[in-house]
Amino acid sequence: MKIHVANHPLITHKLTVLRDENTKSPTFRQLVEEIVTLLAYEATRDVKTIPVTVKTPVANAEGLALAKPRPVVVPILRAGLGMLEGMVKLIPTAEVGFLGMVRDEKTLQASTYANRLPEDLQGRQCYVLDPMLATGGTLIAAMQYLFDRGATEVTAITILSAPEGIKAVEEAFEGKGYNINLVTGSLDTKLNEKGYIVPGLGDAGDRLYGVV
Repeated sequence: MKIHVANHPLITHKLTVLRDENTKSPTFRQLVEEIVTLLAYEATRDVKTIPVTVKTPVANAEGLALAKPRPVVVPILRAGLGMLEGMVKLIPTAEVGFLGMVRDEKTLQASTYANRLPEDLQGRQCYVLDPMLATGGTLIAAMQYLFDRGATEVTAITILSAPEGIKAVEEAFEGKGYNINLVTGSLDTKLNEKGYIVPGLGDAGDRLYGVV
């Protein structure tokens, strides 16, 4: 698994405000969108393209266009939905699927309760959006769901990650031949006894949308 921690002062600045417990939901949502767009530049560095020629007012110019089939962006509900706008701003032609996943607070295991994805993902580059890579259970389950549908290349975009979560993902797919990438805004210190990232930013879903 390739791991890229986006060490950029603008991302760090926005993350600092995001972490602050006094930051209200409207500002939190705006910052998430901005951070994801910055992370998406790194995450799409290897997006598949084809050469094209366009005519400028002066002459022909060689360039690139996104290859088909189009990439698939998969936010994990509900918190991943807050990342979607920042991603599709960068690649508006991508298809969007959804995975509804919930983590059992006692076992910390994730289960799927809803999906809206193409049946066949062969040859598709998939980008999974989830704000927090904590225990890794949710991301592992989501990636396996995509691999079971034929995907061989998955890039996860997270705002924060914990070492334990990264290790869990690496161990889950070790030796299976999948192309897995992780792009994250910060590698935090650890998980606490409740499975929350430290220092983290709390529950991303609650801070995006309120406690429901």
